[in-house]
Formats: sequence, C-alpha cells, structure tokens
Amino acid sequence: MIYKNLLSVLFSTASLLIFCSASSLDRENEVKLIMQRMEYDVLAFRDEMERAYTARCDTPTLTECSENNFNDCSSTYPNQQCMKADELVVSSCGDGESCNGLWDKTQSTVRIPANLAQAMQDNPSDPEVVESVCYSRLAEEYMVEKYNNGNQMYFGSSTGTFRIIPARHSKVCGVYDPRRRPWFVAASSGPKDVVLVIDISGSMNDSGRMGLAKEAAITIVDTLTVADRVAIVTFSDGASQVGGYSGLIRATSENKDTLIQAIKGLQANGSTNFYDAFNTAFNALDQTIRSESTSGCNIAVLFMTDGKITEGPGVGEGTAEDAVTNLVNERTEQLATNFNQKTTIFTFSLGQQADHTVTKRLACSTNGIWTPVDDFSDDLVAAMSSYYKLYALGLGEGSNKDFTAWVEPYRFHTAGKMGTSVSTPVYDRSVSPPLFLGAVAVDTYMDAIEEILGEDASSSTMLDRFVVLSTARCPKIELTECELDALRFFGGGEEATCGACNTTGYVGIVPEKCPFQSDLPNNLWDNTDMEGKRYEDRACCESGGIVPSDSCPATLSNSTLMTSEETEETDNTGLIVGITAAAVIFVLALLIFLWKKKSSQATTKTGMDKIGPGAEIFFLKSLVARGCGGGRG
Repeated sequence: MIYKNLLSVLFSTASLLIFCSASSLDRENEVKLIMQRMEYDVLAFRDEMERAYTARCDTPTLTECSENNFNDCSSTYPNQQCMKADELVVSSCGDGESCNGLWDKTQSTVRIPANLAQAMQDNPSDPEVVESVCYSRLAEEYMVEKYNNGNQMYFGSSTGTFRIIPARHSKVCGVYDPRRRPWFVAASSGPKDVVLVIDISGSMNDSGRMGLAKEAAITIVDTLTVADRVAIVTFSDGASQVGGYSGLIRATSENKDTLIQAIKGLQANGSTNFYDAFNTAFNALDQTIRSESTSGCNIAVLFMTDGKITEGPGVGEGTAEDAVTNLVNERTEQLATNFNQKTTIFTFSLGQQADHTVTKRLACSTNGIWTPVDDFSDDLVAAMSSYYKLYALGLGEGSNKDFTAWVEPYRFHTAGKMGTSVSTPVYDRSVSPPLFLGAVAVDTYMDAIEEILGEDASSSTMLDRFVVLSTARCPKIELTECELDALRFFGGGEEATCGACNTTGYVGIVPEKCPFQSDLPNNLWDNTDMEGKRYEDRACCESGGIVPSDSCPATLSNSTLMTSEETEETDNTGLIVGITAAAVIFVLALLIFLWKKKSSQATTKTGMDKIGPGAEIFFLKSLVARGCGGGRG
C-alpha cells in the first residue's frame, strides 16, 4: 500500500510538472506578445517622426511652430487636469487621493537643457535645436492619438531636445538631456564593450581637468545598459583597472553605481604612461572575450588625457608615440583576427591647453576619432557623443533597420513604480548613409509582466530576459574614409579631421541647413505663465481640479515636518507594535514546540508510513495553489 501511494505521488507529480511546463510556456508567450506589441508601437512612432522630419524646412512647419509649444517648467497646459490615483501618484504633491499632480493627455511638452536654452524666456538660439522642436511638433497629433493606450511616449533629438506625452511639469528645470539617458544611447549604438581609459597624472589637477574627466566618465557610464560591458582603467606612472576587476563587467544599475562612486574618488598624481594604459585596457578586453563575458559586439576604447607621454617605452628616444600607435594597431588587429570583433579608439584631449598632437595622431593612425574638449565645455554630452554617433551609422539600414533596444527595469521617477522602455533610432533615410536624428521610446509599467510571470521586476531571471532582448543584434560599421572623416568633423570641427577627404559636404553625417533660416521662430512657447514658480506651485492640484492648488504643498509639508509631540507619539506607537509582535512570535514558537513534542510521542512509524491515501492530492493541491511557480500568491 505504501509503495502504491508513493508511485501515485510520483506519477501525479510528473503529470503536474508537464502541465506546469506547458503553463510556463504559455506565460512566456503572453509576455512575448506584450513586448512585440511595444516594439511594433515604437517602430510605428519612429516612422511618424521620420515623416515629420521630411517637412522640417517647410515654411508652415516653422511659422506654425512659433508660440505653439509648451515648456515643461513655465507653461500652463490648455487641457490640464489632476491625475487620478489609479493613473499615477505624484508623491511630491500628495497621496493621490486628496492631492496629486497636473497633466494634459491632449498635449506634448518640450524639455530643453538649460545650456541650450540661453535666449529670452528659455528659448534656444541654435537653429538645429529650434528645428528639432518644430519638426517633432508635427508628430504631436500622432502621439496624442496613440497615447490612448496609456503608455508614455517620447522623442529625444541628437541636438538635446525632448518631446513627451502626456504633458506634465518637471520637478527640476533645465537638467534633463535625453542624450545622457540609457534608452537613447542603447537605441543609437546597440550592445557594446566599452573601456574608459582616464588620465590621473599630476597635470590633470590644472584648470579643473580632473573634474572634467570625472564628469565625462560618469556621463558615459550613466548611458550604458545591461546589453553593454564596461571597464575603467586609470593611468599615471603605470595603469590599473578600477574596482579591483580583471575584465569587463555587465553594466547593470548596481555595477554602474559602484563604478561611478569609484570615479568620484579618483585623485591626480604622477607622470603620463600611455603605453601601460592601452596595454591594460586590451588585457581586460582579451580576458573578457576569452571568458565569453563579452557583449559579442563592437568595442569602444575611450581614451581621455590632457598631456604628452612622459613615461613608458620610447620616452627619451623620440619613439614613444610610435610605440603606443604600434601597440594599439597590433592589439586591435588581434581582436579582429582572433575574435572577429571591431575595435574603435576614441581619443579626447581635455582642456584648452592640452597637447593635441599625440591624441589626434593616435586616432588618425588607428582609424579612430579624436575630439577636443574645452575646459568649460557647455555641452559635454555633445563633445563625448562621437562613440555612439559612429555606431548609430550602422543601425540605419540593412538588417539593422528595425533595431530596437530594451533597458533594464527601473523605478520610474514620478510614479515610483517599476517600468521599462523600448526605444529605436530615428534617421533621415533620404541620404546615404542615413543621418541619425535621435531616438523615440515607449514606456510601460512592469505590473502586467510581473503578474503573468510571477516574478519581481528586479529579479535576476527578469534581468536575463532583457539582456537577451537587448543583445539580439549588433550594428555592423562599414564606413568609407570620407564618411569617417565627416564624423570627425561633426564632432570636433575641421581640426579634428584626418585629411581623408577634400570635401566639407559630408552628406549623411552632417545635417543640411534649411535654406530659409530667417523663418525660424524666435519664441517657441505658447505661454510662460508659470515661469519662476516652484514645482509645487506649478504642478500640485486637488483631486478633480484643473489648476494648481495652494493647499497641497502645505499639506505635504505638514505631513513631513512633524512636531516633537507627533514624533514622540510615532515612536511610542512603534514601541508598542514591536512589543506586541515579539509577544506573538514567542507564543507561536511555544505552541509549535509543544505540538512537535506531542507528535513525536504519538508517532512510532517511519516517515514512509506517513504517505497514506490522499497524500498525493494534498501535494498536488499545494503545488497548484502556488500556481506552478507563476502568479502572485
């Protein structure tokens, strides 16, 4: 009887496992359909934005753009309303029930970094920045229509402007730059292995260059996604890898935070050894590829320095530059031959007094890109963007035409809920190679996916899914010498070119100017009613309201700034709850002990004898109750 019951349990368990396997497959397919639909939506959005770009120079596009956009910090929205708690809760305003934030689901809003909005009333003066606001406005009707499904959607231009629906106020003004966001860089560059090589020699203390290098490095690390691998090498007299790693690591949020903290702690001292710097960088790449921990895609080595070579092979003999150039060419050739991976060297001269000769020669001699960066660069993102712009050229046509990128699930700033974004690059496809314009993206909360799979958005298995989604395709870079020189020109002007071409047309790399720039509007904004006001005074509203409320910020302040009596009451309540919980735990432990003692005295049979009729039914029910590992029990 015992063995019969055991066989019954085993048979039933096997049947359940088969059922669970099929059920798990169904759940995975359901999630796959959700993600495919999002990819379809973002590609359709891309098509609409590319159509809008074709009319960027039309007179109606420019004239109707004047005073017809809404600023994320200074404008009142025409159809704004207080969000419902089940839509979104802005904790800065309240609990969502009595007070929440204003938004307008019938309008998009525009954000421009402060350094690009230097004209009157926070207007941009750069014609390309103005153009990007005006042509993206042509896609607003489409954005409003598609927003009905509830997913936030937005466009970030390569010039730094950002258009998003629904329209709502930014908490901090003038700081958001889409080019610094992972969704933007992932869409424009695809998966990659990135090694940042940072000069920490003594001269980097001059003119604040160490601070500039740190800011640049943090900017790059911030933009990476789980599809990327990253390492940081610092050098002065010698070189070493930051963080104690011996190879590249996956750019998860946790790993990026660790590296950023390490960057912030860097100190400058010593001489300048380029040779050791590159040798250490290539050793890290070799180890990563051999251990199969690479992204399997393109390799970018970003080299930042302000000085000349003062340490290493060839110093004092006049051959130090040749030694470094030969090393770089030899190691990049090895990576291409042994592992079929293309490596591009991006060199950056930091500071107006930096020596440009060595870094430019190094880039030109290795088919790389050199960019000078001023001590007080007002657009560091643009200065450091040459590496993703190069890879963007490989995503505009052929098999990569419909490339999409997913980012690691993250906590949305406004709602505080876990979500994810899928993005894709936008191009002017009328030229060859296609001209990179920016990226579009669609957001979604993770609730539905978590519910279907029974997994937390931050779990390792969930992360693995997004890694697979984001590394599916690798941009293939095939540029002519002229196209590469055009990209150098686009990033650093004429002085950054290597003389590969005699033309300055650079079609497909540098955007063509509109013929009638006098038609560009001087004022983009419909109104600036909220200019200079605090976020709470611009955005917070009472439930059901359509205008900002004076009471919501005060309510929030009162709830966060408790009196000493309230604090004491809260502390006493916590103490009472703690004592009560401890008492309950003690009583439960005592009951379990007495029950076990009684059971051991009453039972003399073996564990096998306890498998009786109905045991398999109880076992199956317990598994089914847990949903075969799915659902939210």
